[in-house]
Amino acid sequence: MYDTRIRGELVEGGVTYSDITRDILAPIEQPAPAWWYAAMSVSLCAIAFGGWAGYMTISRGIGTWGLNNTQAWGWDIINFIWWIGIGHAGTAFSIFLLILRQKWRTSINRAAEAMTVAAVMCAGIFPLIHMGRPWMAFYVIPYPNTRGPLWVNFNSPLFWDVIAISTYLTASATFWYVGMIPDFATVRDKTNSKVKKLIYGILSFGWVGSAKGWLRFEALSMILGGLTAPLVISVHSIVSMDFATSVIPGWHTTIFPPYFVVGAIFSGFGMVLTLMIIIRNIYNYHHYVTDGHIDAIARILVFISLIMGSAYATEIFIASYSGSEYEYFTFYNNRITGDHMIGFWGMILCNAVIPQLFWFKAVRRNTALVFIISLFVNLGMWFERFTIIVTSLSKDYMPSNWTDYSPTLVEIGLYVGTLGIFTTCILLFFKNIPMIAISEVKGILKHTSIKNAKN
Repeated sequence: MYDTRIRGELVEGGVTYSDITRDILAPIEQPAPAWWYAAMSVSLCAIAFGGWAGYMTISRGIGTWGLNNTQAWGWDIINFIWWIGIGHAGTAFSIFLLILRQKWRTSINRAAEAMTVAAVMCAGIFPLIHMGRPWMAFYVIPYPNTRGPLWVNFNSPLFWDVIAISTYLTASATFWYVGMIPDFATVRDKTNSKVKKLIYGILSFGWVGSAKGWLRFEALSMILGGLTAPLVISVHSIVSMDFATSVIPGWHTTIFPPYFVVGAIFSGFGMVLTLMIIIRNIYNYHHYVTDGHIDAIARILVFISLIMGSAYATEIFIASYSGSEYEYFTFYNNRITGDHMIGFWGMILCNAVIPQLFWFKAVRRNTALVFIISLFVNLGMWFERFTIIVTSLSKDYMPSNWTDYSPTLVEIGLYVGTLGIFTTCILLFFKNIPMIAISEVKGILKHTSIKNAKN
């Protein structure tokens, strides 16, 4: 049983059931503030920049990128993996903690799941554009066709990516939507707008809050959680196979599947922390997203940071101990030193060193410092993907093939465009969907209140 004397209150401020409903529904019922419109304008400009970059890519080809015969992958795959990693936040955070019955997840899971859906959609853009002919994307779907013996290559990890990501997006979106059904009914019942009442009434599937409805809802949540949890492991393991099944130095390693999964959870939790601190301060949700919630996420991050540091050390050790001159060169002459040492040491600093500050309670309780460290985590995970892809491809087995790589304006535009899409989705989430699960927070409020009364 959750004991507030030991672990702290889950909901602070002595709020009541009506306070929870009023506070969480306020952003939906009230007009959007000026900052919301300003942020949306910036996001739409970023999308427009990305649209131009996409047009240039499709109309002129991927020759507009900085790729070449040696460096066949660049910012496209870097950002694809980065977004997939962020997309692991909602599933890893919400589903694992649901299965483990961790009650403190209730104030954070909704935003984490929304972030997952938005990030996976952004990730899916890059493989689609990288095909060169996005209008032929249906060729990667295995279905009976009249194209004769032309089928997808079932042995290709790239095909596994398509199946894994589409399954992951479908499962995550379904889990996210099912969890919002009771809250959609609450919005339907509280709003005075006929249009909103109609829309949220449709979205809530006629939810009335009966005992039978709640029983089926909770059972379905656990079933979806159990079915979706393995996807956290499988999706990024499959993404890692894009590299591990090759013979390129720095990629051909068995550590990649667990290494990528842990890294994805690390970057996802870092982005969750960033997003929840923003929500907490903008909407004054300090009673619901407490210092204890931030402290708990910070503790998880410092633990995962140790795993990441161990993975980095293992890679460096094996590169030396294996006796392979190619692996040794990639790690010691092209990462630790050499042209790409900034990316490598940025990765080490942001992922393995800076998060260790979370060992100190004073740091975990300082929201500003926690926010800054979470940004470093996001940056460090981008450096990691850059280091893995660019350093291994830019200098391969033949020195005559060695080349430099730098992104073009078109590649930068595509990345900025996905940032705009992600931010736009999050802003729409802020305005139209309860950011905190009303029904779940109410479910833990009574338990917390009883414990406080006993104390």
